Amino acid sequence: PAFAADQITILIGYGFGGTYGKYARTMADHLRNHLPGKPNIIVQSMPGAGGLKATNYAAKVMPSNGAYILEPPDTLVISQLMRPKRVKYDARKFTWIGSVNRTNTIFVLRKEAGISKWQDMKTTGVIAGGTGPGSTSFIIPMMLKRMLGLKVKVISGYKGSRKTVLAMEQGEHHGTGFNWLAWSSIAPHWFSQKYGGTAEPGKEQAVPLLQIGTSPDPALPDVPMMTDYVKGIDLKIVKFISSHGIIGRGLAFPPGVSKARIAELRGAYAKMAKDPTFIHDAERRRLRVLYSSGKQIQDVVNSSFAEADPKVVAAAAKIVFGK
Repeated sequence: PAFAADQITILIGYGFGGTYGKYARTMADHLRNHLPGKPNIIVQSMPGAGGLKATNYAAKVMPSNGAYILEPPDTLVISQLMRPKRVKYDARKFTWIGSVNRTNTIFVLRKEAGISKWQDMKTTGVIAGGTGPGSTSFIIPMMLKRMLGLKVKVISGYKGSRKTVLAMEQGEHHGTGFNWLAWSSIAPHWFSQKYGGTAEPGKEQAVPLLQIGTSPDPALPDVPMMTDYVKGIDLKIVKFISSHGIIGRGLAFPPGVSKARIAELRGAYAKMAKDPTFIHDAERRRLRVLYSSGKQIQDVVNSSFAEADPKVVAAAAKIVFGK
């Protein structure tokens, strides 16, 4: 059956200035072209708790008529596992439509912090800014502080990555952990050209110090991986936290949407992800397209729960949240 809705709403849990907003708007512009009747697609923002406010809303309140879609935070699985009492959703009950990116988290500091390699933070203190406890910008600095013994103080509550970066530019804090696309799309002029930035040699304003992921980001082959500096349970914790990366930036239905709607949206999403006009538009906005099907993401989410070691999850929660 043709998609009945005249309008589809994509809900994001962050502000519009970061990669969630940019991907959502780019998907909204192009997904409609692959649906019957080309319905209007709008993007709405509900920031709070590092994306968890919108995710809780989607699970409990969002209509299941197929006209409302969530762009979930990539941390929704690890947040649920670490803080089951704080979330009101079950990540396994969302139905994934697909994803168009995979992400590492890169810890970046402004040059003013006087840090040239991550080990310098063992002796020189820095302030990290974050959006909220469900986000990498909170989770990663806490890991650096408690696992590597770095002098990092975390302040959170910024409404999205763009506002966090702006506060960094204004000297409110020294840096934080975001995916590389957030850094390179919001502040390309800060970074060395060897990382795809636009800063003139010697005029770089920030430096990527450490990355958290399962393998190095293609743009940052020489930035050290946190997995190389931890062992034992700490290594398992870093791998567990890194598992959020494959979720990337994608779309999911709330629980209860019909199988026909799911099949239609998954088919349209797959066509969009391979559409040269979509890929070109994404690249123009300094975004990249790495497609994963809805089924692939669903399998990753389900296996994350099946394979999660309770000891590792408990240890991770203690490190990040102090509990």
